[in-house]
Amino acid sequence: MIKEFRLPDLGEGLTESEILSWKVGVGDTVSLNQVIAEVETAKAVVELPSPFAGVIKELHEQPGTIVEVGKPIVSFEVADDAGQAPSEAGGPAAGPAKEAGDTAGEAAGEAAEGSGATAKRQPNLVGYGAVVESSGRPARRPRNFTLVEPVEAKPEEAASAEAEPDEPAAERPRSTPPVRKLAKDMGVDLADVAGTGPQGLITREDLQQFMEAQSAGAGQPATVAAGIQAEPGGRETRTPIKGVRKFTAAAMVQSAFTAPHATEFLTVDVTPAMDLLTGLRDSRAFAGIKLTPLTLAAKAVLIALRRSPALNSRWDEEHQEIVTFNYVNLGIAAATPRGLMVPNIKDADAMSLAQLGEALTALAETARAGKTPPADLAGGTISITNIGVFGIDAGTPILNPGEAAILALGAVRKMPWEYRGKVALRQVMTLSLSFDHRLVDGEQASRFLADVGAILADPGMVLTMV
Repeated sequence: MIKEFRLPDLGEGLTESEILSWKVGVGDTVSLNQVIAEVETAKAVVELPSPFAGVIKELHEQPGTIVEVGKPIVSFEVADDAGQAPSEAGGPAAGPAKEAGDTAGEAAGEAAEGSGATAKRQPNLVGYGAVVESSGRPARRPRNFTLVEPVEAKPEEAASAEAEPDEPAAERPRSTPPVRKLAKDMGVDLADVAGTGPQGLITREDLQQFMEAQSAGAGQPATVAAGIQAEPGGRETRTPIKGVRKFTAAAMVQSAFTAPHATEFLTVDVTPAMDLLTGLRDSRAFAGIKLTPLTLAAKAVLIALRRSPALNSRWDEEHQEIVTFNYVNLGIAAATPRGLMVPNIKDADAMSLAQLGEALTALAETARAGKTPPADLAGGTISITNIGVFGIDAGTPILNPGEAAILALGAVRKMPWEYRGKVALRQVMTLSLSFDHRLVDGEQASRFLADVGAILADPGMVLTMV
C-alpha cells in the first residue's frame, strides 16, 4: 500500500517550508518516528519524523525547494495494516492547507483513536509522533494537532475545495487560507490584487507580481526571484528572500506600520550592578551558571513589570480589547546565521536569578545552532535586545509584533560621571525603551524605565519594590 506524507503546518500558521536535506533515500526502510528530513520554516529548522514504518517509494521534492503546506513530499510503501490513514479511521478529511498548530503527529494519533487502538507517543521536534506501542486505555487526543493525509478526491472536487473562500466571493476576494495568511504578513490588501487563477482565484504568484509592481512603481528594485544569483566576479549578488529573513521583514513592516512606536532613553550608572555581578560569579550558589549584564537587566525588567503591568499587554484589534498578561514570556532577540530571531523564555517571572541565567544560556545556544522550536518563537509578551554586545550605546528598536514594549540594552562603558558630588570614572549604560503608545502612556513607560534603571543603579532598591 502506498501512503503519501504531506508537508504539515509546523506551527503558528506557517504556509511553507524549505526542504534543507533528506535523511533517507528511495528504497530505504524507515521506522516510526525516524527522522527523514530537515526543513526550514520562517522561524526555525525542524526535523520531520516519519509517520509510517515502511520503505521510501518516492521523494517528491529536492533539497532547496520551498514547499507549500499540504503538498506531498514523500511516498511510503507500507504494509496493509500499518500507518492507517486518518480518513480510514473515521476522522474528517484533511485539506491541502491546515490551520495554525497542525503537525505531522496527529495522523497516527487520529488513526489509533478512530480504530479503537491504544497508543503511546514519543515527543519529537514536530509535536508528537506516530503510535509506537500499545497500552491499556484509549489514546487521548493531543491539542493543536490535526490530520495530515486527506482522503482521495476527484481533481475537480479538489480544485473546488482549494479555491473555496471562507466567506462569499462578493464579500472577500477569492483565495486560499495560506495565501490570505501570506498577504496579511506582507501587509497586502487582497482587494487590490487581481487573481489569475480559476474563477479569479488569487495565487501566490499574483501576490509576488503585485509586490514587484509596487516596488517598481516606488523606484525600488523588484523582489528577487528565488534561486537567482550573481555571476562569479559580478558587481552585485542577489540572495533569495526566504526563511527567517522573509518572516522577520514581514513582521517588522507589520509592527512598524500598525503600532504607533515611541521611544525613551535613560543613561544609568550601573557600577553597583556590575560589582554585584562580579560577586555572584564568585559565589558557590552560582557556580557553573553564566551570568551577564543581560541576566541582571532581564531580572530587573521582570521586577519592574509588577509595578507597570501595562507594558506586559497586547492590543486585540479583532475584539477591541486590551489583553494584560498575568505571566511573562520574556523574548530575547538573538542574532543567528539565519537572521534575527526572538525566542522567549516561558513564565520567566516565576524564575530565580540562577534559573533565569541558565534559561538565557540555553536559549542562546539553541538559537545559534538553529534548533529553536517554533513554540519558543511564539507567545512572547515583552522583549529585550542586547545591542551592547556590538558596541552600540542606544537605538530605537521595533516592537516584536503583538507585544507592547521592547527594551534595548546599550554597551557598558567606563565614563566620567558625577558620583557623590565629584567626577569619577564609572560604568555607564544607556537603556532604550520602545513601546506601543496605544497600550502604554508616556507616564507608564517612564515609570517602568525608571524602575529598571533604579534596580541596575542600586540593586538594593529591589527591597522597596517587592
